Amino acid sequence: MLFNTIDFAIFLPIVFGLYWLLKTTGIRSQNFLLLLSSYFFYGWWDWRFLGLILFSTIVDFTIGIYLEKTSAKRHRLALLITSLSINLGLLFFFKYFNFFLDNLNSAFEFFGEPIGIRAAQIVLPVGISFYTFQTLSYTIDIYRKKINASKDLIVFASFVSFFPQLVAGPIERASHLLPQFERERKFDYVSAISGLRQILWGLFKKVVIADNCARVVNSIFSNHAELDGSHLFIGALFFTFQIYGDFSGYSDIAIGTSRLFGFDLMKNFSFPYFSRDIAEFWRRWHISLSTWFRDYLYIPLGGSRGSLAKKIRNTFIIFIVSGFWHGANWTFIVWGALNALYFLPLLLSEKNRINMHIVAHDRKYPTPKELGSMLLTFSLTIFTWIFFRSENLGEALAYISGLFRNPHSYIELGIYLKHYQLFLLLFFFLVVEWMGRKGEFALDRLFSGRSHYAFRFSFYQLIVLLIYWFNAEQQTFIYFQF
Repeated sequence: MLFNTIDFAIFLPIVFGLYWLLKTTGIRSQNFLLLLSSYFFYGWWDWRFLGLILFSTIVDFTIGIYLEKTSAKRHRLALLITSLSINLGLLFFFKYFNFFLDNLNSAFEFFGEPIGIRAAQIVLPVGISFYTFQTLSYTIDIYRKKINASKDLIVFASFVSFFPQLVAGPIERASHLLPQFERERKFDYVSAISGLRQILWGLFKKVVIADNCARVVNSIFSNHAELDGSHLFIGALFFTFQIYGDFSGYSDIAIGTSRLFGFDLMKNFSFPYFSRDIAEFWRRWHISLSTWFRDYLYIPLGGSRGSLAKKIRNTFIIFIVSGFWHGANWTFIVWGALNALYFLPLLLSEKNRINMHIVAHDRKYPTPKELGSMLLTFSLTIFTWIFFRSENLGEALAYISGLFRNPHSYIELGIYLKHYQLFLLLFFFLVVEWMGRKGEFALDRLFSGRSHYAFRFSFYQLIVLLIYWFNAEQQTFIYFQF
């Protein structure tokens, strides 16, 4: 079920109303409703995969209980390995099996001994990467004795399948989200109104920005061999905004929806395109995944401690694995490696943590130096997104080569005027994001205060009108494929 559909517009109010009507019967009834609603929400795509998420839930629930009961290190390690093997094994089969099979075939063909093994017809379950990492962190944290195992299957199953963030995150930690299912929730009007504002802005990002950019991006990437450099630049630029509007829009809707039910999800995006270097970008982009890899892979490997060789090794491992998490394609691996190359000089010069606060946090405007740093970081990011969007490495390299085709086209106004409406929408979007960059989301503190009530209400009406007016052809969320 997509957030930007009439189906969800009907589903959400019904679940919301039933949920708060059940408040007098206790949190167990509310949790059971959330569990049923989440399974209905997930089964809307393909009910067959409900068995998969239920299996993962039962496996990690059971292993978590035995991990807590067992004190012998060897037994605890065996339980952890069992959890990792089952979860990562399922993820490998559904997401990476054909990738390794295709590359195995290619390797044998290269040496003149084709084996001709056909790829299997495997359908990738929506959101498997997200809920797999969520349950893995639960088991690992019990193994590390950072949290206690859940003894309530309804609570744990609700935590795993919580519908707002089930299919595209944020990837929650059990230490943060699980206790919220175990305690009484009270309806908070202020939090609910904030949630509605965040849902509104998330819908604007998805429907107005991402989906309208997608129409241009799809056309340009499909015909890149026939177009000149200026068109390809516009395609890469619009995809940069498409993926941000699409993914951060999903996160905004998920977080806002959760607030309606009394839950607090972690922040997943923090205005990443205002970053002054790549290190800051990765502290602000897909925060739940970046911190997951930091805590469960990068730090256990040694992090930034140790020799120069280990620092370089760990940096490339974290970024390449992050790229591979996104999909079974060499384009994602190259995308991750490029980000590692961008990040490494900052780490080695110990400048990777110099931009910890949002740009111009005590001023209205950035300095010329900050503006230059933002533009450079943004430009580097645009380049990496070409690999992310391309179907394969050959297409990505051809696209990059095409950027230099007919350089005179860059100074022709026709291509830019052709998309003037979209450029105006992007300008409006960036202005709002800049003005709201100090909040949890763009509309969080924007026009706050009683004196701005009429203007704020009019502004929200404008957002609704823009969503209605620029409602492009419906596009699925990009991160559903991951």
